[in-house]
Amino acid sequence: FVEGCTVYDELAGGKVYSEAEAIDIVTQMAKALLHAHERGFIHRDVKPKNIMLTRDRVAKLADMGLAREATDVQAAMAEAGRAYGTPYYISPEQIRGEVHIDHRADLYSLGATFYHMVTGRVPFEGPTPSAVMHKHLKEPLVPPDHLNTSLSSGCGAMIEMLMAKNRDDRYASARELLEDLERLARGQAPKYARHSVGEDMFDALSQGQAVPGANGQGLRPAAAPPPAPPVFSTALTIVLGIVAGVSILLNVILIATK
Repeated sequence: FVEGCTVYDELAGGKVYSEAEAIDIVTQMAKALLHAHERGFIHRDVKPKNIMLTRDRVAKLADMGLAREATDVQAAMAEAGRAYGTPYYISPEQIRGEVHIDHRADLYSLGATFYHMVTGRVPFEGPTPSAVMHKHLKEPLVPPDHLNTSLSSGCGAMIEMLMAKNRDDRYASARELLEDLERLARGQAPKYARHSVGEDMFDALSQGQAVPGANGQGLRPAAAPPPAPPVFSTALTIVLGIVAGVSILLNVILIATK
């Protein structure tokens, strides 16, 4: 029994967490996940309802109902092709029902929870659970510091990295995440996180404009310029114009002499 409430209870009451308060809670969750991950377990359902807060604001990770050993191949095969998790916070690989789910799925869900805490909004909304999950797979994330302009760019970059659709683009471990969280709490820039798409680029993309990007990843290429008219066609046009002009002049002369 935990005397207190959940992060979900506070969000449902209209609370938007300050960056400092969110960092404190997320840091405690990252430590809990690191403890589980280093022992071979993945939680698979990190979300605001599963973060209990005591009266002293100590955060506790609850509900291990979906947890399993990351190396449990038999359980993974039995669940293949089915999505286990909560739609608002589930990772893309869980949605696809992939067999080889690892600790980075938990980091995605923690990132989605972090996003909700500092913006007051879930990362993706939709009329049905399937619509929400489709957005996790396909729709670009609105940067959290676009919704809450008081957030530092480092905080926004960390959340974006946690919620990268490709797990290889996320933090490699909860330990790396903790290192960045500790740096952010000290007012320093994150070591690992960088904005995947800069704010100017996101604005351009949202307006349908083409923008250059690092490695050209995830950005729409600029349209090719129209080809220059061939020189021969321009010259031919001039010649035909002269011939037509001479022909008209001869006809005028013939008419005048009749």
